[in-house]
Order: sequence, then C-alpha cells, then structure tokens
Amino acid sequence: MATSQGRTAGSGDRARYAQLLDHAGRTTVGLRAAPGAPGARMWGSGVLIAPGWVLTCAHVLAASDGRRRETGPDGVIGVAFGGRVVPARPAYDLSRPAPEAGPGAARADLALVRLLAPEAGHPCAWLSDQPATLLEDAYIFRGHDSGGHDSGGHDRSGSAAGGAGDGGTGGGADAGRPGSRAAGDVHGDREGSAAPVDTFIAVRFGARDARGLQFGSDVRVTPGASGGPLIDCDRGEVVGIVKGRHQQDHVGLAVPVTALRGLGPEHLVAGAEGLGPDPYHALMSLHDRWHWAGQELGRATGPTWFDAQHAIMAGRGRLWGVQERLQALDLLARLPAPRDPLIVEAAVGEVLERGERPAAWSLRTWRDGHGALYQGSDPYTELRTFVHYLRIVAQLTADEVRDQPGEAAAAVREQAVRLAEFVQAKAVVLQPQDRRRIGPVRRRPRSVLVEFEPLFYDEGGAELFNWSVSEGYGQGQWLRVDVQESAGGVPFEQAREQVLRQLGGRLLRADGAAGPGARVRLEVAVPEGHWHTAAGQWEVAASTRRTARLRPVGPGRAVILRDQGRREQVDPAWLRRWQGLRTASELQALRVRPGEGDAARPGPCAESVWRLLETAGEGALPALCHTVADGFGRDAVGVALDTGFPAGLWPARGHGEEQGCDAGCEEFHRGVRELLQGSGGVVRLPELVRQLRAKAAEAAEEGTHWARDLVLLYDDPEDPIPQLFTDRPQLSPR
Repeated sequence: MATSQGRTAGSGDRARYAQLLDHAGRTTVGLRAAPGAPGARMWGSGVLIAPGWVLTCAHVLAASDGRRRETGPDGVIGVAFGGRVVPARPAYDLSRPAPEAGPGAARADLALVRLLAPEAGHPCAWLSDQPATLLEDAYIFRGHDSGGHDSGGHDRSGSAAGGAGDGGTGGGADAGRPGSRAAGDVHGDREGSAAPVDTFIAVRFGARDARGLQFGSDVRVTPGASGGPLIDCDRGEVVGIVKGRHQQDHVGLAVPVTALRGLGPEHLVAGAEGLGPDPYHALMSLHDRWHWAGQELGRATGPTWFDAQHAIMAGRGRLWGVQERLQALDLLARLPAPRDPLIVEAAVGEVLERGERPAAWSLRTWRDGHGALYQGSDPYTELRTFVHYLRIVAQLTADEVRDQPGEAAAAVREQAVRLAEFVQAKAVVLQPQDRRRIGPVRRRPRSVLVEFEPLFYDEGGAELFNWSVSEGYGQGQWLRVDVQESAGGVPFEQAREQVLRQLGGRLLRADGAAGPGARVRLEVAVPEGHWHTAAGQWEVAASTRRTARLRPVGPGRAVILRDQGRREQVDPAWLRRWQGLRTASELQALRVRPGEGDAARPGPCAESVWRLLETAGEGALPALCHTVADGFGRDAVGVALDTGFPAGLWPARGHGEEQGCDAGCEEFHRGVRELLQGSGGVVRLPELVRQLRAKAAEAAEEGTHWARDLVLLYDDPEDPIPQLFTDRPQLSPR
C-alpha cells in the first residue's frame, strides 16, 4: 500500500496493531437514549476525540425515517462506554449549513456530542491531520451499549483485545458473518435485533474519491457501526467516520475526518454550549494538548495511543517521527488560530516551493498545514520541510502580536518562542545550506517607512535631501528596499515627487507580503521644519498599471509622521513618556499655546510652555492649532520632542502667530478631545486617525472636515527608525 507515511516490508505483521486496536475499541462509544430510559437501544456509534467530546455522524442522531430521536429533558442523550452510560447533549451538526448559505453549500454528515459531566480519565482517539488516500491494514469499529456480554457471549465492552489477541485477524474473520443477523444496514440496530456482533471489522481495501472514503470488506458492515471510527493501522490514526454503504455494490462509505475542518459557529445546535468563535481550532487544540499531556512524566496512566503509534512506526528510519509530530502539534495547539486560512496555505506553498494552492483540501489551522507536508519524501527532506514550516509559523505568530500590549499578547509571544526553540533543536542536524535557507524566513512587513535625510544648505540657502524607503517588521528591524543617495541631494519637493512616483507600487507589494486584505502602515520621517508634511493627503498609484489612477493614501491606511532626528539611541524621557501613554487609563489632549504676553514675542518658547510640557501627566498628548512649519508652533513641537513626547496632533495648515485662535481652532481642539476619549490607548491612535480621515474625505459625517489635513506624530521608541547613511557623516542644518 502506498501511503504518505511510508511502509516497510514487515508492516503486514498485524501483531504490532494489537495495542492500537485496543485503544481504538476503548475510545469507540455507543449512542442511545438518555441514561435510565426504558428499553433503550443503541442508535449508532461515535468516537471520543477530546476531553468531553464525541465525534459521530449527524444521521445517527436522527431516526431512520428522518424524525428527531426521542431524548431526555433539554435534549439529553446517552453515551455508552467503559461499561456505563453517561449523559450528553448534541452540540454541533455539520449537516446543516448556515442559514445564509445557498443550497450548494457544503454539508458533512458529522456531528459533535458533548458529555455533560466529562471525566478526566476517559481515553481519546488520535485524529489524522492529513487526508487518507489508500487503505489496506484498516478496521472499522462499532460502539457498545452498556457493557458486559450479549446473549451470544460476545464481548460488547468496546475493547478490541479479544479480536487482537491473535494478531488482530480474529475480529475481522468473524465479524458480521454471512447468514447472521449482524449482516445488515449500517445505519443502526433494527428493532428487535439481538444478533451477536463483534467490536471491529477488517477492511479489505479502501480509497478516496469525490464521495469520501470508500472501503470494502469480506463481510457486510455490522449494524450500529455508523458514526464509528475508521482506523488506518499503518498510520495509527482515525482517518474517517463510518457513514453507510452503497445499496448496489455494498461498498462502505466513510466521511474523512478532514471534513471536520468545515466546523464553524453556525453549526452550533440551539441551546448548546459551544467552543467559542472558532470551534474547529478550539476542538483540535484540546485534542492535541490532551495527547501530549499523556506523555508527561509521573502520570499514573498505562500505555497511550502515542505508544501504540510508536510501536507501529519503529524501525522505519524516520527523522520526523510520531514523537516529533506529537510535540509539534502540541506547540501549534497553544498558538492562536491564524487570522486567515490563506496564511496557512501560503506558508505550505513557500515550504514546498510551489505557488499554487498546496492541495485540493482546505487548510484552516497550523495543524492542517502540518498535515499537508507529508509528501512521501526521503527522511532528511521530510525533516527539513517540517522544520521550515514550523519556523515560518513561529515567526508569523510573533510578528502578529509584536506590538500588542497585555498579558494575552505576552503569553502568545512566549509560546512562539517555545516553538522557535523546538525548531532550533530539530534543525541542528540539517546541513549548513539548509539551516541558512530556513533561517531568514520571509517576514511579514507591518509598515513602509519613507525617510527624508537633510544634507546641507547650498550657497543659495536651499535645503537638500536624500531619501530612502524601508519595510519595517517591528522592534527597530528594517529592510531598506529603495534609496536615492547622491552627494548633492535634491530639494524637498523634488525628493517627495521622486518618492511618490513609486510609493504606490511599494505599498501594494508590502500589502501582499503582509497577508490577504492587509494594509501596512505608511510612516514618514521628516526633519525639523517639515513637521507640517501632510503625508495623509499624498496621492499614489492605486494599482501597478502604467496608467493607474491616483488616490490619497490617508483614508485607506494608517499614516503617521516620525521625527527624523530620533534614532537608535532612545532618550530615557522619550521611553518614559511612551510607557506612560501605553499604560494610562485614558488619554487627554494637552492644548499647547503661547502664554499671556508670549504670543507676540518672537524667539524660543516661553518658560510657561516648557513647564506645561515637562509637568504634563502620563496620559497627556500635545495638540496644537498653530502652524508647525515655523515660529511658535515649530518651536513648541521641538520642546515636546525634547521633553520626551512620542505623539502629538496638529493640522498641516495651522494658523500663524499673527493670527489668533478662532472658532475653527475651537472645533479642532474639541474634535481632538473626542478622538482621544475612549480611544483604547495610544497604540490604537493610527487606526482611529485613519478612520477619521476617511470620514472627512467622504464628508460622511458632519463636523469632521477639520480632520482632512490632520497630522499624527507617532514615534514609538521601541521601534526606532534606522540610520539612513552609516558609511559617512551627515551634515544637517541647525
């Protein structure tokens, strides 16, 4: 048999499957009426896959005529395993698409049942993370009712030990013998049937097609097996859930467990307690973490499902074996779900070095991406592939929460570090060229930085500039992607025009690298005298077409201004102010204006402005309605920067010193106060200002026109801008 896990010549020795079949039998359950119901019969089977959760077929929970099963109060049903019947309730039904879905929406004959009083000690089966292809050494399992033996003396405890004691062939030979009443409809026990049954049946062949997993056996499938697991012994995994059989050719049909990837909140049964907004990720995380916990030292448990898999796989010479998989999936289960499934597919495509979609099946979680990497490669290539994939996941996860405050984000960063350390430990055996290739994983940019570097004044007094464009990844990590450097430089307006001619394409490329639907932030670093630069109103190409239309950048993405004079050396006051703003319970606008008698006095800011800024509270944010191009406004911004303020707000076209404040100024300051109230902290300001610019541009809301040329200074000391030119000294005007 050809499988993605590979085979050896001795894999036909079914004695190695005895332990696996025993575990499979103990995790297979019977579904029936609520505990204590008189005359209750088993409806079908299911399999325990996570603490408190049973996977079965949706049709098992309905009678043969399509009517709803009779249940106890609040929809309680019974789950039989281990010689007892415990109460449970249907929780998810994947056979019902969302109400808004069309008639062609995908439907899977799967359902999830939740135990109402889950016991910590119940076993769980291992669900495959990859699609089944061909089956040879495989079994289907049937649940049991309440334990003990039936009238024929057959074991109905759900354990496969009786069938596996002779190498696992006994159950397959006797199960559902022709001529016995066990050979019948797979959808459930028929009324009055008391025929002896066995707990598992050997599968003679199996393959996947558009209808699901088809399998054949020398005997018909035992009644009541619907909803039970289909076990691929060569991989030691549950690969399908038994559904039924074709009436003409009697070939059995199973739903691949990968169909569970379609599970969503829309499948929650009314009144049931669910798994949250992403039930599939939550369920599989419970599954993977439970199996890893079973290997912890000091646990007073017997052999585990992992032990059975390890016994089967032993001697195959794999470098990425079941123990590596077990730990890797546990580490992935501790990470948040990817924000977009396309990120998983992109990571798989990058590792496998192919641009198209990685497979015909969907990938929703990091676990699914792991399962897509089994390509039947040699052991070394397989190890390299998995190490590379996990390295990408660790980096993507760390980037996602790099700038987020709070304990939850810190916990995610810690788990990303754990995954990276695991990758490092596994990568030590790779060849140097592979370690180099895996090391610099393509990062997701979070911003594009345009930096204008002043050089000098020529004899005519013009200020000249060089410029650069960099992609930013957070924490002061930048990659220069474009630069205009010359000994003489160009005037600022000419430098800006040079940047704008290619900025649209650069932003679009960064958006694509950041992920589906992403809009990276535009950061513009300017020197003193250019703090009035209205970068939010810059117009850039809307596409990469040669004749693309121009659109203003500010309404569609966050745009911030940075001080070109602040570099890698972080001033303590700057860092202290930033930390104060991040932890402040609320932000307050600090109106900066000349003191009495100072408005008409030229020169530096008066002492009153210095005192105002030096003594401001932790949540204060300077706001000016004066022009910052020169005079008082320019000097006031300089004082704010010198006293450590990392953020501030002002209009690009503020009024001069000779013009006093008017009603427009009052509207501006009132708008700033409203913007800061309930903003959720300084880290949300760039996006809030973007939303405000968008409203002002569309005139969608009265009273927002004051924000059309709003400038946000936003200088994060934990992400300082890079040095533009490091190989020679730079001369800047004082």
